[in-house]
Parts: sequence; C-alpha cells; structure tokens
Amino acid sequence: MDSTTKFYERIKALQPTIASVVPFKAETDKLVKMDFTEKNDVWKEAIITNVDLFSTTVHSILQTADARYGIGGYLENRHIYARSRVFDGTEPRRIHLGIDIWGEADTPVMAPIDATVHSFAFNNAYGDYGATIILQHSLGEFTFYSLYGHLALKSLQTLEEGMPIKAGTTFAWLGKPEENGYWPPHLHFQLMLQMEGYRGDYPGVCAASQLMHYAQNCPNPDIILQMEQFAVLAN
Repeated sequence: MDSTTKFYERIKALQPTIASVVPFKAETDKLVKMDFTEKNDVWKEAIITNVDLFSTTVHSILQTADARYGIGGYLENRHIYARSRVFDGTEPRRIHLGIDIWGEADTPVMAPIDATVHSFAFNNAYGDYGATIILQHSLGEFTFYSLYGHLALKSLQTLEEGMPIKAGTTFAWLGKPEENGYWPPHLHFQLMLQMEGYRGDYPGVCAASQLMHYAQNCPNPDIILQMEQFAVLAN
C-alpha cells in the first residue's frame, strides 16, 4: 500500500473528530461550487486581471446564490493563473493542488487536527499566496502537513516555529487582496505528505507534466474539509 493510500485510510478513520477549518454548518450555511476552468466564461481576462473587479465578481456570485462560501478547485485546470508571472515558466503551471474556500476577508481559520507550526512566510509577489502558514500534524508515526494561503498579515504576528496549536483553535484569518497575494478573499487549503525542503511555501499549482508527482504528495484536501458534499452549483 503506497503512502497516499495509507494517508486516506488513516484520515478517513479520524473524520468524526476533525474540526472545521472555517466556520461552516451544513445545516444552515449554503455552499456554492465555483468553477475556474475555461468552461466557465465568467472569468474573462478583463475580470481576472483587475483585482477589484475579480473580487466584486466573486462576491456577486456568492450573494446571488445566497451562499456563505464558494468552494472547489482540487486538480482543476485553471486558465486564471495566466494573470500572474508567478505561474509562468518553460511549461506554464495551471493545475490547482488545493481546495479554495471563497468568503469574506477576516473569516477565522482553525486547525482541523492538533498541530505544530512548521513554517510561515509573506509570499507577496502578485498572484502568490501572500501571508502563508504551514502546520505539521503527527499521528503516531505518521506525519503530514497542511498549508493555509492568502491569509491576513495579522495571522503571522504571534507565530513561532514549533508552536503547538490545538484542533479547533483559531490561528489565522482570510486576508484582503493587498496582503493575500492580490486575490479576492479566500483560503487556499492544501495537504502535503512531504515538504520536499520547502519552508513557508509549497507549490499550490503545477504543470501538467508534474501532475502525477504532485497528486501523490498532495492528497485531496476534502478528506479533511468534508465540505464539498454540501456544495451546490452556481446559477
């Protein structure tokens, strides 16, 4: 059994005890599925290259759906990354390795499982993560990592590497565009089995030729979020 399969089995057994990553109650909070692929013609270049217009459009989608959050994106091939040189290269990176939760700036972010702070950074290039925190989770002999991108800068102020954070504890908040890498407010939530030498950062988007490697090292975050089952399609 490979490490990714072992991870899914281990976390599935823990699901009843996992805390919410953002305040979400399936009984009362509507959740809308958001599509950032080329199939969705909402995301025209004029919108995604204008941060204010991009943010207004996301907010309008949530408001029209009467939804508290938008969600989606794991292994989604997104043309929106053409808005930033961060994702350029010999082969452009377009495949999203986490799940995004779109909502209001200052939304609290909680640890889903007991953790320690692995590392953190302010990745402030246009289109990058902005304020970023990575937690380390140890389940007996099994260790994995969770990444939280596009946070408010205040989330970094009192952190120290190795600092313990209990499950369910608020340790961060969604950031405004000027502190979250110049995106509409949202959380990029990603899992990694190995950090591969990164600190305060880890690729959240990969090229098509890299997909097999990253899909193995970055399992579907909904195994922890347990939210996508409640999402409805936007109109």
